[in-house]
Amino acid sequence: MIEDNIINQEANERAVLVGLATNKQNETKCREYLDELEFLAHTAGAETQARFIQKVDWPNPRTYVGKGKLEEIRQYVEDNDIGLVIFDDDLSSKQVANIENELKVKILDRTSLILDIFAKRAQTATARTQVELAQYQYLLPRLTRMWTHLERQRGGIGMRGPGETQIETDRRIILDKISRLKEELRNIDKQKSVQRKNRGKLTRVALVGYTNAGKSTLMNLLSKSEVFAENKLFATLDTTVRKVIIDNLPFLLTDTVGFIRKLPTHLVDSFKSTLDEVREADILVHVVDVSHPQFEEQIEVVNKTLADVCGPNTKPMIMVFNKIDAFHHVPKDADDLTPRTRENIPLEEFEKMWMAKMDNNCVFISAKEKINIDRLKELLYEKAKEIHSERFPYNDFLFQKYDDLAAEMEDEASE
Repeated sequence: MIEDNIINQEANERAVLVGLATNKQNETKCREYLDELEFLAHTAGAETQARFIQKVDWPNPRTYVGKGKLEEIRQYVEDNDIGLVIFDDDLSSKQVANIENELKVKILDRTSLILDIFAKRAQTATARTQVELAQYQYLLPRLTRMWTHLERQRGGIGMRGPGETQIETDRRIILDKISRLKEELRNIDKQKSVQRKNRGKLTRVALVGYTNAGKSTLMNLLSKSEVFAENKLFATLDTTVRKVIIDNLPFLLTDTVGFIRKLPTHLVDSFKSTLDEVREADILVHVVDVSHPQFEEQIEVVNKTLADVCGPNTKPMIMVFNKIDAFHHVPKDADDLTPRTRENIPLEEFEKMWMAKMDNNCVFISAKEKINIDRLKELLYEKAKEIHSERFPYNDFLFQKYDDLAAEMEDEASE
C-alpha cells in the first residue's frame, strides 16, 4: 500500500489542527468539525496540542489560511516541537507544497488522515484492496508535489523517442494500478454476490450508522460473537455477517463500515462491495449515538450517504438510539424556564418525539449496559417475521401456532 503521508504508529506524534470559519461554515460548526478531527487524529495515533481557527470568506488558494495565521502556526510548531499539522478540509497539491515549505513539518488533510486510519484498520484482503484503491485515487491528482525531477526526460539506450516526463510515467503507473484494483474488486463483487445467493432466503438485517455509534457492540450482543469493537472511529472496516435466532426465527445480521461527515466520494465508491450488503438487506437498523451533541446531524449524514449509495430507501428501518446511559439527563420535575433545547430536554421527551416520528419503529437502548435490549429484539422479531412470512407462507401458520402456545403458557403462569 502507499506509504505517503502515513502517520508513524510507533509513537504518538504531536499535532495541531487547523480549520476555517467561512460563510458556509460558521465558527460553531468549525469547532464541531475540529472535535471530530481531533478524535480522528487520536484514532490514528496523534496527540493534539493546539487548534487554530481563522475566520475568512473562503480558503486561501495558495496556503488555505492567510499569511498571518500561517506565520502564527509556524511559530507555535517551532516552539512546541510539533511534527504534524492536520487541516480539516482537503488540500490541493499546490497548497500542501506551499504549506510544507513554510512550516517544514508533515502536512495532512482530513481525507489523508481517514485513509491512514483505514489502512491501519483493514484486516481482510477485500478491505485492504478497497483501501489501496482509495489511496491511489486520492494520490493521483496530487502527484506533482511528490517529485523534484518532474521535467527530466527518460533517455538512454532503448529509451529514445519523443520522451516521457517522470510525472507522466508515474501517472500512467498509478492509472494501471487503479485499473487492476478495480478489476480485483469486480471479481470480489462477483464472489460476494454468489455468497449472498448461497445464503438462501433468510431475512437479512444490516446495521448502519455513523462511525463509533456502537454497531459492533450491538452486533456482539445480538449474535453472541466477538466482533472487534473499540471507542475509536472506524473500528470496523470489514463486513461481518452472523446468524441470529430470536424466538426460533433465524435471520442474518450484518455489521457494516460507519459513515462520517466530509467522507470523500471515492472512498464510498471503493467500499461498494461492502455497501452491497446494505443494498440487498431486507431490514436496516440505523444505530445512533444519542449521547453525541450532534446526533441529529449524524442521522442526516447517514441518510444522505445511504440515499447516494442505495437510492431512496424503501426498506423497513428501525432507529436504535444507543448509549442512553451516557445521555445528558434532566429531571422530570426540574424547574427550568429556559427554552427546550438539545442540552436541557429530558430523555423521556426525546423518546416520545421520535416514537411519534418513526411510528414506534425506534427504541432507546444501551448496548454496553444491556438496557432495553428485549424491546429491540421484539422489534427485530416483528419485522423479520413479516419478511419471513411473505417468503414462506406455510410457516406463517406455524408462527401463529407458536404464538398461541406461548400466550397460553403465559396465561397459565399468571394464574
